[in-house]
Amino acid sequence: MDTNDGHEFLIIGDSVAYCNPIVKKAMEGDEVFASELSLDSSTVAHALGKARFYKQFSMKTINNKNRFMPMDPIDIEKNIANLPQITFEATDACNLKCKYCGYGEFYDDYDERHNKMPNGEKAIRLLDYLIDKWNSPMNTSHGREVFISFYGGEPLLNMNFIREIIIYLEHSTLLYNKCRFSMTTNGILLDKYLPWLVEHNVKLLISLDGDNEGHSYRVDHHGNNSFERVFKNIRDIQENYPDYFETNVNFNAVLHNRNSVAGVYQFIKDEFGKVPAVAELNNTGIKRDKQDEFFETYRNIHESLYQSEDYSRIKKDMFLGLGEIRDIGLFLFKHSGNFFQTYNDFFINAENVKRTPTGTCIPFGKKMFVTVNGKILPCERVGHQYALGYVDEKGVRFDFKEIANIYNQYFEKLGNQCHRCHYADACMQCVFQLDDLERKPVCPGYTNQTTFQAEINYRMLYLAEHKGMYSKMIEELIIQD
Repeated sequence: MDTNDGHEFLIIGDSVAYCNPIVKKAMEGDEVFASELSLDSSTVAHALGKARFYKQFSMKTINNKNRFMPMDPIDIEKNIANLPQITFEATDACNLKCKYCGYGEFYDDYDERHNKMPNGEKAIRLLDYLIDKWNSPMNTSHGREVFISFYGGEPLLNMNFIREIIIYLEHSTLLYNKCRFSMTTNGILLDKYLPWLVEHNVKLLISLDGDNEGHSYRVDHHGNNSFERVFKNIRDIQENYPDYFETNVNFNAVLHNRNSVAGVYQFIKDEFGKVPAVAELNNTGIKRDKQDEFFETYRNIHESLYQSEDYSRIKKDMFLGLGEIRDIGLFLFKHSGNFFQTYNDFFINAENVKRTPTGTCIPFGKKMFVTVNGKILPCERVGHQYALGYVDEKGVRFDFKEIANIYNQYFEKLGNQCHRCHYADACMQCVFQLDDLERKPVCPGYTNQTTFQAEINYRMLYLAEHKGMYSKMIEELIIQD
């Protein structure tokens, strides 16, 4: 079947592959196609490589059972010794009452909020535990910065806690790593504490949903839109601390039914010269009686972006912040055969590498989140009922064997799905975002052979139609220090 650009759809068994005529001949095993078409060696190599790629994913059957391994307690302990980020919930109090807040009216998978203002005692107890690990031989990430982050509630409501932690770490002895400080803030109190934050080089992620209307879900406890107060504080930073603003201030927006990706992007770009990160509402842990209202508020980033008249320019500018680009990048990482995280990967046969099933992070491989109640979680997006450890007056409590057992039990429940899934290598599904996890979870991303082939074709067609995308990914996404 021919297409307008000279490519063809090639039938392979029950699958359909999108390729150009040269690759089609290579797929069909025509060994003399090169001489017939007078092709140079590089074109032949490219065609044969593409042919092998299509054959690899359209003809093989999948059984991942022997590729999966159970989680090992020692790997969890190693992750703590190489922890890249720890986020403290400085307080569960907030001076705003955002309708869609992850601790608000839509959700029920968090601990009850009591406006706690903890001091730094428990946090320092945990930091001492971590510093021992960071200074141990188990730390193999020498020279890497460890981010110490503050979250809420609104963290600036408990500035005493933030000061105590930052000053403590600035005077602590870390043998192999350095600390960098950051926080997520709604911006209301920045005018009060900004000089101290600038002095200690704290990175700020400011929540701003666009203009006045786009920001209108972010209200105070009297129902007043916080936009004007936040906007003024941001403008003051920009005018009074321009260098700090340039290097340390970024923006995060939540997409909903009163704004759009294009609107948020254009407003923040025009006013502050920054490209914001845009996130969808968390769609797990929703109260049953709030589901209809939630989905009235929810908007999909891809659909919102595609509706923009200036789609191409926004997409180019927001490049790495778009889920679509991350998806294609992951596709290339996992299936191109040309992605290596370390030099050692050059000598390893990826087909023989075993890993845990699903896309769930090994605990503390990316971050650690600590609630005001002393619960220790793998990240802030995991429900509080899934605590992996505790810090309290008695000390820091981790049972690495028990943590591994819990994860392995969840993996076992998904085993039959993962073993047959064609997308297992590129899986992004976190088990903690699945419904009915404790009983009989069903993975929405399970992919059979037909669906997987369609996914391969879509990705290849996308890259064929966006010829500059691959090189841009190579430069900005795949090549890493």
